[in-house]
Amino acid sequence: MQKHIKTEELPPMSEAEIMANALSDPDNPPLTEADLARLKPLSNARALRIRLRLTQEEFAARYHIPLGTLRDWEQRRAEPDKTAQAYLRVIAAEPDLTARAAGLPERAGFRKAI
Repeated sequence: MQKHIKTEELPPMSEAEIMANALSDPDNPPLTEADLARLKPLSNARALRIRLRLTQEEFAARYHIPLGTLRDWEQRRAEPDKTAQAYLRVIAAEPDLTARAAGLPERAGFRKAI
């Protein structure tokens, strides 16, 4: 039977030890600068929705976004196009104003995202 070690019992690793361990792992090497440069930033619609304290259904209805589209964005199956990214930025900056402009009533006690 294996003995379970609590992580708080392990001595802390230095930055050099962390890097040496990462470099020695053939299945999960650290990303290089070139790898990082190739990655595309994705809009985080889920974080925005959670910050606004809305369910997927509420967010989709409130801002006239198809529910399936929102789910695809949140599950990273699709990326919002430039127009949708701009719309998400507007929602993040002014959620109540955006909802009013979309023609939907404000939810009682709704607070602006910070």
